[in-house]
Amino acid sequence: MICEAILKIKADAQVSVSGTDIDTCVIDWLDGNPTNITKAEIKSKLDETNYIIKRLEEYPNHNDCIHALLDGGDTLTDLQSKRQAIKLKYPKGA
Repeated sequence: MICEAILKIKADAQVSVSGTDIDTCVIDWLDGNPTNITKAEIKSKLDETNYIIKRLEEYPNHNDCIHALLDGGDTLTDLQSKRQAIKLKYPKGA
């Protein structure tokens, strides 16, 4: 996720990251980091997109979605309610 956050800041950054914690990881700037991206900027970008990870961890799995689509009715309604509750729990940009 750290590399993805860096690429959201600078799409053509050339970087290698060792570790998964922004506070302790080692970032090897293969392009010399010409725009001087800081760990604080990366951390901010990670925080902006953290809701995606949290949502994905709690969303119903693919099999549940397929069964809800095939079964329809209350099954599909229940699945949609679960997804909406997760979206409210982890709103974009929060």
